[in-house]
Amino acid sequence: MAKKDRATEASSEKGREQWMARFQVRLAMQPGVDRAVVLQAVKEVTTHCAETGVHPRTAFGEPDTHAVQAAARLVPEDRAARATRSNAVVDALDSVRKKAGDIVGL
Repeated sequence: MAKKDRATEASSEKGREQWMARFQVRLAMQPGVDRAVVLQAVKEVTTHCAETGVHPRTAFGEPDTHAVQAAARLVPEDRAARATRSNAVVDALDSVRKKAGDIVGL
């Protein structure tokens, strides 16, 4: 393999790893996503890319967008809704805690 080919391959591999890392992080941030969902989505992407030889960005687009789409497809609606409500409650409690801390700090 020529030096230029190795450099291109290494660059492509680094880009693939970066895409996958961002995809996993963004996917994990979606409501209702657990480890099993992340593993299933990663397996789907890696299998498709291995079979086709296509870079994930070419096959699936931007990692953030694909993470949202994968979560919508793989997480049951009721679980996602529960997680969203739970996150809203936690955010509200954090806000109250912060305001109480600000008042005490006067």
